[in-house]
Amino acid sequence: MTTILGLSGSLRKASFNAGLLRAAAEVAPEGVTIRIGSIREVPLYDADLEAAQGLPPAVATLQHQLAGAQGLLLVTPEYNNGIPGVFKNAIDWMSRGPGLSMFVGKPVAVLGASPGGFGTIMAQAHWLPVLRTLKADLWADGRMLVARAQGSFDAEGNLTSEETRARLAEFVHGFARRLGAG
Repeated sequence: MTTILGLSGSLRKASFNAGLLRAAAEVAPEGVTIRIGSIREVPLYDADLEAAQGLPPAVATLQHQLAGAQGLLLVTPEYNNGIPGVFKNAIDWMSRGPGLSMFVGKPVAVLGASPGGFGTIMAQAHWLPVLRTLKADLWADGRMLVARAQGSFDAEGNLTSEETRARLAEFVHGFARRLGAG
């Protein structure tokens, strides 16, 4: 069994990106599980907090999930043409202590959905220097941008577009093949 840790960079209940991640888990090929992690309880990074108390429990959980996964799926919103602060903060925390070594060589795929006309192209580009710094192995064979996402999701953030679901399945299957599965 191949495990992929999937993280959505949005905290919104009816988030397009959380819905895209749930749909990715549904279309994963046989033998591949996308385990959906949560960044909701990750506090703002504070070196004083880290020095006094160590890693917060939510961060330790994410590090444990990352260590047990063969790949990482970052489902990113785009805020002001860049990475959402809450998402970058979670990755910053995850790379602390033993977490940094967990990113080295880890295959990572980035995708996202946005109500704008360009999908999440700028946010995805902003992840590149972060992933390079972490020495992660960015999977760049596939690209998945969902533009004008309000037309592809219902009010609860569930993916309703069959065309988008088909593109998502192709993307997830391609990433699974990169991991030697699917």
